[in-house]
Amino acid sequence: MFKRYNVLLPLANLTRTIDLMLTLIDRNFPVESLSLPELPLKRPLLMIGHGTRDEDGRQTFLDFAAVYQQLDSSRPVIPCFLELTTPTIQDGVDYCVSQGYQEISALPLLLFAARHNKFDVTNELDRTKKLHPGVKFHYGRHLGITPGILELWQGRLAQLDKREHNLHQIERSETVLLFVGRGSSDPDANSDVYKLARILWEGSGYKTVETCFIGITHPRLEEGFRRALFYQPKRIIVLPYFLFTGALVKKILTICSQQQVKYPHLEITCLPEMGIQPQLLHLVREREIETQLGQVKMNCEMCKFRLNALENNSAIHHHHHNGHHHHHHQSKDDYADPEKYHQRIWQV
Repeated sequence: MFKRYNVLLPLANLTRTIDLMLTLIDRNFPVESLSLPELPLKRPLLMIGHGTRDEDGRQTFLDFAAVYQQLDSSRPVIPCFLELTTPTIQDGVDYCVSQGYQEISALPLLLFAARHNKFDVTNELDRTKKLHPGVKFHYGRHLGITPGILELWQGRLAQLDKREHNLHQIERSETVLLFVGRGSSDPDANSDVYKLARILWEGSGYKTVETCFIGITHPRLEEGFRRALFYQPKRIIVLPYFLFTGALVKKILTICSQQQVKYPHLEITCLPEMGIQPQLLHLVREREIETQLGQVKMNCEMCKFRLNALENNSAIHHHHHNGHHHHHHQSKDDYADPEKYHQRIWQV
């Protein structure tokens, strides 16, 4: 759907890049057919992605930001990344300040409220605020579990029922869904992966759904296949729960290919990541409006950082004003070591 552009975004070129973002759009994309609710304010939007070293994944995020900008040019949409690539969050804030803005909506394009959303992005915004003390940030909510995302995946699964994608007309009752999340050190986020997989499976007619992860936590994808095979299905549909492509999505595809060779009697189908879809564009607009109106509702009750701090009787501060959600915790990461993580996660 989108052409690939090798666009580098160092800070020196960020202003020019923002101005030229619309040139990245493939005009075959039916942007004109989408209609989004009007924004209450003309506040710039800092669209924050996780970041990836994979150029395809990085470019798709930039393409998504460009499409979203084209849908409403009343305020700038500035794409930036938390880690691994450029432009950085500081680059994005510096650009906004250079254009005279003193208030910024910061929206994390993250699926679940894990460490990056609760801790890392807010820390980075706090750091940049020290460089620009006059700037006011309005922090938005992660994407989460929404009807639009469910509708997107239900539509994808319905397409797989058609003969051109199901040559042997294998029934759903003989098919296992294998739902693959990224994986997190935050039990709250991991549990949301299971919740979404269950909601998608309920009433679908599939034999069952198995949930697994491609990194950090367990069960891993290979174990997911092992569990799926227990039901002796004729077909396994792998659903990579990712926004855009990247190294982990490509790893999922590689493992699926290996499993297909290992089990040639099975039909293994791997769906693509979500990509640039109307449901996601509408959802981002909802989140931006929430941020502008100060209606962001963050879930702190099950935040592992909060629970750890309470357990250790250390100080913790949660600020819920003007859409802000700040976590101030010790810099030591008790979850960096996998073995320590698995010992600690059950205590949480």
